[in-house]
Amino acid sequence: MALTSGACRFDLWWVHVDWSDDCIHRISFAKSGEEGPVPPSLRAYCAGTLRETLPLRSAATEDNAPYAAVYRAVCRIPYGQTATYGEIALECGTSPRAVGMAMRRNPTPLVVPCHRVVAKNGPGGYTPDISIKYALLAMEQQELQS
Repeated sequence: MALTSGACRFDLWWVHVDWSDDCIHRISFAKSGEEGPVPPSLRAYCAGTLRETLPLRSAATEDNAPYAAVYRAVCRIPYGQTATYGEIALECGTSPRAVGMAMRRNPTPLVVPCHRVVAKNGPGGYTPDISIKYALLAMEQQELQS
């Protein structure tokens, strides 16, 4: 199974993706890039025209992957909604700090929608830039209202 690599735009960022079939292996954000092949649903999501959680699999949610249970719980957060680190920790039987570490190490943001995990008293963090989290949440909430 060969990996395909490509990129598309989201807001001011390039979304770089490594994937095969319907399974995403890595997503990263960069300030530069070049248009390339990405799954159509990911391209639609980044364009704001897919109004649902991405219908793609993440290699990070497989049972032997570190933090797989946390990533599966995060995948259940509905499009346009959020959950706190504490709520995810309670669901998974771990600590909010462990959830934060899992989010920081998430190899497939957007598919495992870590932007939907927020702190009790604010947005929490987002790698590589908090502005991406704000833009993703705003896009999802705006799309739900239209």
